[in-house]
Amino acid sequence: MVSPALLLQGALAFALLSLLSAVVLVPMVRRRERVETRIRSVAVAPIARVTGASAGPTVSWRLLRKLGSAVVASGLLSKRSIDDLENTMAAAGHRTASTLPLFVGIKVTLLVGLPVLTWVGVEVFHVPIHPTILPAVVAGVIGLLLPDMVIRRTRKRYLALLETGLPDALDLLIICSEAGLGLEAGLERVATEFGDGNVPTATELRTTASEMKILADRRRALTNMGSRTNLEAMARLGGTLAQTIQYGTPISQALRVLAAEMRQTMLTRFEERAARLPVLLTVPMIVFILPCIFLIVGGPAVVQVMDAVVQH
Repeated sequence: MVSPALLLQGALAFALLSLLSAVVLVPMVRRRERVETRIRSVAVAPIARVTGASAGPTVSWRLLRKLGSAVVASGLLSKRSIDDLENTMAAAGHRTASTLPLFVGIKVTLLVGLPVLTWVGVEVFHVPIHPTILPAVVAGVIGLLLPDMVIRRTRKRYLALLETGLPDALDLLIICSEAGLGLEAGLERVATEFGDGNVPTATELRTTASEMKILADRRRALTNMGSRTNLEAMARLGGTLAQTIQYGTPISQALRVLAAEMRQTMLTRFEERAARLPVLLTVPMIVFILPCIFLIVGGPAVVQVMDAVVQH
């Protein structure tokens, strides 16, 4: 008959293998899903542009927007807080008029709803927690901070994609400039080409081209490239293009130098990350590898000593 200890060890080993398999397989599955979604979006995008099909907001989103609009209009948020939220969401690529009310509505709903649901769950399931209000307070803090964490993560991802695609966009812009297109037409063309490959880069270039058509001072539209995203690469690009317009220098030559500098900066950043790997691998090596080495090297000697002690 199998002992309970052996069953427990088998269960622990199975759980460990399952966890390791999940850690290895889940990123592979997600990567495959992202690739399939990308291919599907590229295949469907031209059809959607031709037919003009778009899904409208659901009832829940409309209610959240109305709630957020009421909170913003009530004066509970200061002008500075509203401006900070708008700047943060603009840097994350969310620049529509309904974005701020939707964000505020979600934040208020989580701030009120999560504590209520947590308190009801504690009371219904009779969870032995004292005081009972503590989980509700923790849930309220989570509901207050979770939307900010999500928008910061979205902003970080948006800026990373923008900075990654910017050198390639500059190469295309150089080709457009040498082919005889103007700056506005070149930006629009590059934004169209990048529409299915790098949405943040296409969005920023298209916005800049639109501002250059609307604003009286074209240099102001170029300098807004950096102020919208607070990204150094975009600020350098806007400043370079503004200088070429002011002094009449060749755009293609300036963009070629700027693209080379951006790629060198990215390469330097990758080298810095690679140089940190030995330091980061020190702790896993000490925790996981060295005990195994000590066990293999000193294990037989320890067993022999224990046998000798038992015999005597």
